[in-house]
Amino acid sequence: MSKDSIAVPQNGGGAALSNSTLFADIRALFKGPVLIANILPVFTGFWLALYFTGASINDYWDLFWLTIIGSTLVMAGALVINNWYDVDIDTVMDRTKHRPTVTGHFSLKMVLTIGITLSILGFILLLFTTIEAAIYALVGWVTYCFLYTMWSKRRYTLNTVIGSVSGAVTPLIGWTAIESGFHIIPIILALILFIFQMPHTFAIAIKKYDEYKAARVAMLPVVYGLEMTKRQMVVYVACLLPLPFYLAPLGTTFIVLATLLNIGWLAVSIYGFFTKNDHKWANVIFLYSVNYITILFLMMIIVTLPAFR
Repeated sequence: MSKDSIAVPQNGGGAALSNSTLFADIRALFKGPVLIANILPVFTGFWLALYFTGASINDYWDLFWLTIIGSTLVMAGALVINNWYDVDIDTVMDRTKHRPTVTGHFSLKMVLTIGITLSILGFILLLFTTIEAAIYALVGWVTYCFLYTMWSKRRYTLNTVIGSVSGAVTPLIGWTAIESGFHIIPIILALILFIFQMPHTFAIAIKKYDEYKAARVAMLPVVYGLEMTKRQMVVYVACLLPLPFYLAPLGTTFIVLATLLNIGWLAVSIYGFFTKNDHKWANVIFLYSVNYITILFLMMIIVTLPAFR
């Protein structure tokens, strides 16, 4: 779909905004829940790098804040640029039509300036950590802004795979601020995030099927149907099953709980073949996936707390 095919507000929004409206606009512009969800893996990667190198966070507070703030700014910049570019399809979709880029509360020029500025500031801060951390952040930013948002999202169902790469680099940013990323732990963390995002995003696409179809976004259920999507969801969730065993240094308790979470998700995914209410089932998958990734990455921190110095 061409960005010129839909009328988009180009003004700055006239009347002064109330504090509550301004807060809601800022939250929508930065995609608050998405941004927060991506900060946790960065923190977990940093934490586990300290744990496995036997270092103390007391010796790395400066590096910690540079990593967290820098990566947050880079991700926020990418999300804002996504909002700027997607304003035309956001106008069509109910879930996004209240974003300030659509309502005209923020001008598109200002939004683009904010996105670029935040990204640059974030990369500058990350360059004070390690080059490797900055490179992983750059990979995620380029993948999300260009390969996903501007190239594949509207054209190919492969967009979900491409978009998942940008989310998967987050623990690598945190880890490589301390230690080289050529280690089994951060690689498995990245794999978990990459695979998790596939069924998670498919569930959103099923929930918002009509909206994606109206906006002509090439999501898998829109292009190939629900049955194909359900089969792929089961395959991706099944691929998560062996991954906790590669994190054996985190202990038996973690492996058991992570495996139970994986089995539960697989069971819920398989149930999709028998449900008569696809929308309700997709909502369950979505909620399960959000809680799954949060619990999993929090558990990695919790199980290492007793031995942490």
